[in-house]
Amino acid sequence: MANVYDIIIRPIITERSMEATGTKKYVFEVAPTAGKIEIKNAVEQIFGVKVAKVNTINYDGKAKRLGAARPGRRKSWKKAYVQLTQDSKTIEFFEGMV
Repeated sequence: MANVYDIIIRPIITERSMEATGTKKYVFEVAPTAGKIEIKNAVEQIFGVKVAKVNTINYDGKAKRLGAARPGRRKSWKKAYVQLTQDSKTIEFFEGMV
């Protein structure tokens, strides 16, 4: 992937993910082809933090009806849990949302 902004698509903001920000764990939707090392480098470059660990999970798109006989699917996507090091600063983007 050429651009770090193509790897990190958007932050996932839910009750559960916002509770984890207290332990410096953040959740992002990432490109389905991105690897853990690419995700780590992208988060470090975009936010200026140090990443300790990255966990990823793939979600398959669910089947969805689009009318009487037109089956369809929601998109498949990938989620990354990013754990920062203890001496790293927090990500300011999430600060006002807690």
